[in-house]
This record gives sequence, structure tokens and C-alpha cells, in this order.
Amino acid sequence: MAKRRGNREGTIYKRGSSWTAQVALDGQRLTKSFSTQKECQAWIREVTSQIESGLRYDGAKMKVGEYLETWIENYESAVRPKTHHQYRGIMNNHLIPALGKIKLNELHPQHIQALYKKLREQGKSPRTIQVIHSVLRRALVIAERQGLIVRNPAKVVESPKVPHKEMLILDDNQVRQLMIAAQESRFENLYYLAVTTGLRQGELLGLKWIDVDWASGNIHVRRQLQRITGEGMKFTEPKTRSGRRMVELGSEALKRLSAHRKQLDFEALTPEWEDHGLVFPSIYGTPLDQKRLHHDFKRVLKKAGLHDIRFHDLRHTAATLMLMNGIPLLVVSRRLGHSKPSVTLDIYGHYLPGMQSTAAALMDEIATPIAVKLQQTAARNPEEEI
Repeated sequence: MAKRRGNREGTIYKRGSSWTAQVALDGQRLTKSFSTQKECQAWIREVTSQIESGLRYDGAKMKVGEYLETWIENYESAVRPKTHHQYRGIMNNHLIPALGKIKLNELHPQHIQALYKKLREQGKSPRTIQVIHSVLRRALVIAERQGLIVRNPAKVVESPKVPHKEMLILDDNQVRQLMIAAQESRFENLYYLAVTTGLRQGELLGLKWIDVDWASGNIHVRRQLQRITGEGMKFTEPKTRSGRRMVELGSEALKRLSAHRKQLDFEALTPEWEDHGLVFPSIYGTPLDQKRLHHDFKRVLKKAGLHDIRFHDLRHTAATLMLMNGIPLLVVSRRLGHSKPSVTLDIYGHYLPGMQSTAAALMDEIATPIAVKLQQTAARNPEEEI
């Protein structure tokens, strides 16, 4: 019977002009060929160190591409369809072509840094590289937990820094200009809700009439409408638990929604109508194509004489206007669906110079001593008080 090798037993031998190194792991052999004996010795030391730290045989034999394919399949149920599709694209277009043939336990920070350097040379933006880094690091975290690797090489590679991009927002006068220009648009009331609630575009397009509580004046955010490449328009749940929220509407917003519903009831009389119960559907009652909304929004901006902004900037506009007009941070955070107020403050805090001035004046008032003229009294004789 052949002798079963123990872990960390390494051998080196020469075959032709090349050198081969072997290390025993879990009763099996890991083999790799090199040009020199010195390289064999270095490889044995590295693998032996990994084995001592808990490396498993399947991790040592698996390639990065094989692991990523397995990871993305298992990860599908943990994320939204759009996120999963994005991760799959990053793997197929960037990670697997560049790193896929490398053994999982032989993936080093240098390999990852070389990939990012190549992407920069190809003109990829820092944000794109940052997302690629995030996906790779997240995938390798699971590999580390499973013992397929002993340390995550992506953790020691710095994520590219993304320059801060100034948000474009509208002031209160510009919001009124926008609404005047939108009066003849089919999406007038959608724009109104966007700037008064701060809902995301997908949340607005995912609203259904069953989400409107007329008695309390609230709307319930329960879903989003998103375009998934290759699958078309899909309804998905909010990204976080805080995204499922209740947002209170003002009397004008409720009045507008009521009139909007009557208009839809009239449109529903046409034979082409498909009733999906949506608050903001297409002219056929079906989920609205975001491209149609995009074109109309740009037209309305031009008509209003406003600078070009994204639809998402209406959400930023809503947040900054609420904060600058004294709405408490906690209330704004909940209306936006942020996980905690600190997220809201990190994004919009620098838009609040007026609140800094108010705080400075208040603290001056608190800390400045008030001049008080003390009344002098004649000295008393202690013996007279006995």
C-alpha cells in the first residue's frame, strides 16, 4: 500500500529543463512546475504556510474563475435581480478574463492591482473600478470564511478614490418654474410628488393605488420598478428594510392625486388599456418605460429655462429644501428611506450653511455671561444676629 503523505510534506525534482514542486495536502498532492529550483522552494514555503493557516485541498485546486461562477450562483437569492445582473456583468467582462485562470490560493494583491492599472489605462472611471473592487472583495470574503483561501488579497488593495461630484439641485423658485413648465405634461403630478416627497424614480413608478391611504393622507412605499437587462421591466422590493416606509402627503398633493386618478379612469375606457393598478402608468396602463419619462423631463427642464439635471436630482432637491427650511433631520431621513439619519447628514450636511450660522449664534448667546450689577450691602456684625 502506498504511503499516505501528511500535510506540509514537500518535494522537489527536476524533469527535463524544468523543476517540479509537490506538497501533500489532505492526503493528496499539489503540484506546480517552475524554471528554477529556487522558485520551487519559495512556492513550497508559501503553500506550507497557507496549509498551517487552514488551507483546504479544494481551495488550492480551484481557479478564480471557477470559484466566481459558483459564488454568483449561490449569491443570486441574496440580492435584487438588478444587482445580481450587474455583478454577473462585472465578472464576465472584467474579473474572469483577467484573473479567472489563476489558482484561488495563488491570487495575490499584485494581480488585482495590475487589473486596476489596466482598467485605468483603458479609460474606465474610478467609480467603475471601485464597483469591480467591491464585487471581488465581497466574493473573496466568502472564500475566506469557507477556508478556500487563508486571507483575502482584495482587502490589502486600496479601493480607487472617487472624486466628489457636486449635486445639482433646484432652489424653491426653480421648483416653481419646473412645475409651471410641467403643466401640460402627462407626468406633471409625478414631478410634483418627486419634489415634495423625495421618492426615487423607481419608487414613484412602482406606486399602486392600493398604496395610497386616502383617510390618513399617506402613501406606502412597497416596491420599485426597475429595468433588468435582458428581462425588461420588473417590480422589486425596496433595497433595505428602511426603504419600505410610509410617507405623508400634503393636502395639495392629495388633491392632485385625486384629479390624476379621475384622468386615468377616463383613459382606462380605451380598448388598449391594461389595468395594473399603477399610479403612474403608460398610456396603456402598463409599467412606464423610463426612457419616455427621461425625454419628457429633459423637455420640461428646457421649457422652464433650467439647467440640465438628472431626474434623481429632484430627490436631492427635496432633501435639501426640507433641511434648509427647518424640517428635522430624523423626519427627512425617514421620508427618504435612509437606514439612519447619519446617512442623510453625510450626503446633505454641507448644504446647510444657514443652520451652522444659527447654531453659532445660539451658542454665542448661551455662553456669553450677562452683565449683572450686584447691590452692595453694609457689613453685618455677627454678634447682632445672635
